[in-house]
Amino acid sequence: MLAAQLPGALAVGAQARTTVAGAESNVAIGLARLGHRAVWAGLVGDDEPGRLILRTLRGEGVDITRAALHATAPTGAMLRERRVADLARVHYWRGHSAASLLTPADLAPALGDGARVLHLTGITAALGPGPLEAVRAAAAHAHAQGWTVTLDVNHRRRLWTAEEAGKALRPLLPHLTVLIASDDELPVMTDEFTESPGGQERAVDALLASGVGEVVVKRGGEGAAFRDRQGARHSQAALRVPVRDTVGAGDAFCAGYLSGLLDGLPPAERLARANTLGAFAVASDGDWEGLPRRDELGLLAAAPGSAIR
Repeated sequence: MLAAQLPGALAVGAQARTTVAGAESNVAIGLARLGHRAVWAGLVGDDEPGRLILRTLRGEGVDITRAALHATAPTGAMLRERRVADLARVHYWRGHSAASLLTPADLAPALGDGARVLHLTGITAALGPGPLEAVRAAAAHAHAQGWTVTLDVNHRRRLWTAEEAGKALRPLLPHLTVLIASDDELPVMTDEFTESPGGQERAVDALLASGVGEVVVKRGGEGAAFRDRQGARHSQAALRVPVRDTVGAGDAFCAGYLSGLLDGLPPAERLARANTLGAFAVASDGDWEGLPRRDELGLLAAAPGSAIR
């Protein structure tokens, strides 16, 4: 999407910072910055915002040869206002956008190229029947080919309800290698009420029983946890950094986790890398602009206020 970010509330004369955003594209940029080959497949409008998005992705090293321009539908947009203190409010214009017209045929060329990992999010599935069908077809294809299939639930209440999201996304569970969800998103994918004692554990049990290979739970400032079908459990504390902007932190977390998977790291080290990228995201302005290169992964270990010489 085209993204406009306001330093305060929306008002006449407010100065906006223009950038691009999108869950899957944020992850692709994070992976490309760490030296992985990342391909973004999707639709944008044949308009200036669409061309800006593609230029930005290409400039960040993301392969866009399987992206396409829609001749008549516009590129989607979002506006984020810092409403009060550190509370941000996000507004979307996604209905009837190019992305909302995505179909399985639009993803077929990218899927035909082969991959080690297919990363999906609940946001694309929320955009309409065509995108949901495309997500389901992609997951089934990748699973049949033996790829690693990851889903970030990424529930957005302004796009659909938890009930609608669960009904749409739960059929994906048998195809998933990795499910990534924040602790408050687990009820979207299960019938468990996670606020009750033991609720989160029962929710993860249910997800693993449904066929998911491993479940990664994002806990924000409390870090993250991992469980898999073999009974392994790991948890990792979050890095303590000054918080500037929390939007995009979940996508950064996913990029770090997938990077660890691609590098063959064990679960605890995958969580550590995921938390590191999440910390870079919240300590920087923008969804992806502050994400590290591979040689910068250790920067947050330096003492606050250090000059790296």
